[in-house]
Amino acid sequence: MTILTDIMAGLPEIFLAVAGMVLLMIGVFRREDSSKLVTYLAIFVFLVTAVLVLAGPSGQTIAFNALFVVDGFAVFAKILVLLGAALTLVLSVSYNQRERINRFEFPVLVVYAVLGMLMMVSASDLISLYLGVELQSLSLYVIAAFRRDAVRSSEAGLKYFVLGALSSGILLYGMSMVYGFAGTTSFENLATVFASNEGGGQPVGLVIGLVFIVAGLAFKVSAVPFHMWTPDVYEGAPTPVTAFFAVAPKIAAMVLFVRVMIGPFGALVEQWQQVIVFISLASMILGALAAINQTNIKRLMAYSSIGNMGYALVGLAAGNETGAQAVLLYLSIYLFMNTGAFACILAMRRNGRMVEGINELAGLSRTNPAMALALAVFMFSMAGIPPLAGFFGKLYVFLAAIEAGLFTLAVVGLLTSVVAAFYYLRIVKLMYFDEPADAFDRPGREISAILVGTGLVTLLFFMVLSPVLNGAEQAVRLFFSA
Repeated sequence: MTILTDIMAGLPEIFLAVAGMVLLMIGVFRREDSSKLVTYLAIFVFLVTAVLVLAGPSGQTIAFNALFVVDGFAVFAKILVLLGAALTLVLSVSYNQRERINRFEFPVLVVYAVLGMLMMVSASDLISLYLGVELQSLSLYVIAAFRRDAVRSSEAGLKYFVLGALSSGILLYGMSMVYGFAGTTSFENLATVFASNEGGGQPVGLVIGLVFIVAGLAFKVSAVPFHMWTPDVYEGAPTPVTAFFAVAPKIAAMVLFVRVMIGPFGALVEQWQQVIVFISLASMILGALAAINQTNIKRLMAYSSIGNMGYALVGLAAGNETGAQAVLLYLSIYLFMNTGAFACILAMRRNGRMVEGINELAGLSRTNPAMALALAVFMFSMAGIPPLAGFFGKLYVFLAAIEAGLFTLAVVGLLTSVVAAFYYLRIVKLMYFDEPADAFDRPGREISAILVGTGLVTLLFFMVLSPVLNGAEQAVRLFFSA
């Protein structure tokens, strides 16, 4: 019965692992003409995995000797990760073909990166957490440098690998310190140990270990001061890879951050809250100020991503149920805003060549009004202007901070949102008020479909706000009551 329970709990991950091997074999035997087929099969695999996730056991199920947990919190996050990965694979099809990097290994690596992400959000032990993080990271190192004939792509992959290895070492060292002082790696047992010692204080070594774990996880969400890799990797990697980096791994890492901090270390909230407040403040401030002078739109999106993770960390800093719910809502909105924005970046193509300069968007409203409207919606949403989706994301994380008494965090978040609005609105000004540059090439059907879909979700999110909020509330309630 225990084996059956384990298999049912891990069925989506087992299916994804097996499907990845099947896709690899299909690619090997079909050789050069297999990339498009394997990519569409990978998208289908993600959809089937999402169905398996939704059809999984209800309530909370702990499996594989307490290494793996399935609950509403994990299910919500897995659906976001799978959706983000599927959308970015759709974006990659025509780009990879045009740039002659359409090799079947790309979708297979994405499948295994997603497998690592699903393991991360369901981790209930420090060991399984680390395995999930490393499985994701190893795949991401390769796809960052996937365009082997481009110096920038190779440089991006090397930088990400070196700094990623450093962050993994920091994370592992923190875990070893926590294990040394607590005598267990299980989340449930750690929570019990810390709760029992709450009145008498915690050993200094344990707190230091916790700080190392926070540093390792902060790298994965590119929070300041562990953001160094983000602008260079975003700019150097192929654009569909950048879109993938900006969405699925960030969502998985942020959910893992919440699970680790509030789960096993929930009793130590006074020790870690000040660290989270600091990196949240630093990320929001740097994301707002550093993007102002950027001329490359992918670098601008990198700093925007750093700022967005700062806002999501506001919900984590609250350390309560409202904060965790706000994080899930923010990540749901972030998924559609960023995917749509990167679809617009992929449509920035002139005479068969990609262009990345922000000034290339000048006068877009006259040469391609539909694309200009879509990009304006995403920019206004990222700026937090109501009634677009981004407004509700920021509203709920700031409300969570206020409820937790973190007034400074909420005020700084509001002020940085105003500063960040400058570079978002500058893009809108370029598109609608400047003299038009040469028209872009006509975007493909895949990009057009994603632009329409994500644009409508961002524009009309207020119509589905209540169901998404309720889903996040149910997911979080079960997580906190466990």
